[in-house]
Amino acid sequence: MTKDMRLRRKTELILASASPRREELLSLLGIPFRVIPGEVNEEIAGKESPEEHVLRLSGEKAASVAALHPEAWVLGADTVVIIDGEILGKPVRREDAREMMCKLSGKTHRVVTGFTLLKAASKDRVSRAVTSAVTFREIAAEEIEWYVATDEPYDKAGGYAAQGRAALFIREIRGSHTNVIGLPICEVAEALRELGALDFDEGKGHVGHSE
Repeated sequence: MTKDMRLRRKTELILASASPRREELLSLLGIPFRVIPGEVNEEIAGKESPEEHVLRLSGEKAASVAALHPEAWVLGADTVVIIDGEILGKPVRREDAREMMCKLSGKTHRVVTGFTLLKAASKDRVSRAVTSAVTFREIAAEEIEWYVATDEPYDKAGGYAAQGRAALFIREIRGSHTNVIGLPICEVAEALRELGALDFDEGKGHVGHSE
C-alpha cells in the first residue's frame, strides 16, 4: 500500500498562467489541474518593490480566473529578475537580450517569484514571494551572440532559461531552483497543505481527485 498525494474531495486546481515551464513544474506534484491563463497588465505600478510587484500580479492573475471558477483553487504566479536594483523584463529584440546578458555576466542577481493561491467561494488565500540568488560566470561575447540568436531568451524574465541553454552560464543557485524556472514548487505544495487543499491518503499508486 502506497501513500497518494491528492486534492481534497471535489476540489479542482487551476493554473492561471500560460507558461509551459510553470505547467511542467506543477505537474511534479502529480495532481490534476487545468490551465486557464489570467490576463493582466504587467507594468510596474508606482514605486512598488519587486516583491510587491510579483505579489500584486500573481494575485490579479489568480483573481481574474477565480471570478469565473469560484469553487476551484486558482494558482497565479509572476517572476522577475533583479540586477543592481534594476528589474529585467522579457526581451523583445536581440539588442534587448544582448544587453541583459551583458548585465548578468559575471554577477549575482536575484530571481523573485510571487505566487497566490485562492478560492473565491471561501475567500481563503495565501500569497508569498520567494527569492533565489543566481550567479553567472563571465560570458564571452561570442557566447552571448550565440545565445541571443536562439529562440530561448525572448519569453523569459531576465532573458534566459535556467533549465535550457543558459545552464551553461550558471555557476551557482542559492535558494529554490524551481523558483528560478518560474514556480517555487516546494512552497506551493506547502501552501496547498496549509489551505487544506492537499491531502495524503492510502491508495494504490493512483494520483487524482478524492472520490
